[in-house]
Amino acid sequence: MNFIAKIREDKPFIFNITNEVASNFAANGLIAIGASPAMSHTPREAQDYGAMADAVVLNLGTLTEDRGEAMLKAGKAANENGVPVILDPIAVGGTDFRTEIINDILATVKLAAIRANAGEIAVLGGALDKAKGPDSMIEKNDPRIAKAVAKKYDTVVISTGETDVITDGVRTSLCKNGHEMLQNITASGCLLSSLIGPFVSVAHDKFQAGVYAVASYGIAAELAMKKAVGPGTFIPALLDELYFLTDEKVEKYKQIQEQ
Repeated sequence: MNFIAKIREDKPFIFNITNEVASNFAANGLIAIGASPAMSHTPREAQDYGAMADAVVLNLGTLTEDRGEAMLKAGKAANENGVPVILDPIAVGGTDFRTEIINDILATVKLAAIRANAGEIAVLGGALDKAKGPDSMIEKNDPRIAKAVAKKYDTVVISTGETDVITDGVRTSLCKNGHEMLQNITASGCLLSSLIGPFVSVAHDKFQAGVYAVASYGIAAELAMKKAVGPGTFIPALLDELYFLTDEKVEKYKQIQEQ
């Protein structure tokens, strides 16, 4: 499937409840890939936006009680209307409040995908006690843990690290695309979580959409670093490469290993 061409044709409406750090970057990234973003975190709008969106992204970054309430409302409304929901459980296990909200979402909202770093996925899989923040890392991104989480929540899991793991609990792909400069800018993972929204919105196979989204983002980062000299020039270069990205480029540069 030509995912990027389909995104640019459909211009899917992606509703994001995300954090202040990521909001502008994620919105610009979504526009660059061809989607139409909405960024809001008030509970009074969440149900309406959740119902009308083509995908809903729930990012637990700068969490408040209102945002937690809004996420639950948006997620449930999305489920009722057949809208895919993507969860980014930032720093799960870090505080009781944060973990309680994440567990409420996991218990009451059917998720199309969970996107998190390997440390956060390890917490969800019971292999790690807590993830202190979005930069929490573990040495190995273990596909077995990601598969267990995918089976537990009946969803696609995208566990990011030096090698990214994408799995639906049965099928598993490893993606080696990307660049270490992504670790030197804030909200790079948050942008990936948002970008998964348009990919899953245009695809029947959420697993393949996840694989393609991760590869596309990684390739855009690789191409951006051919022009950038550091983190300051990398961010605009990354947005440029997302804007000029094509399915043909992804097919040419993707580094995917099926397990």
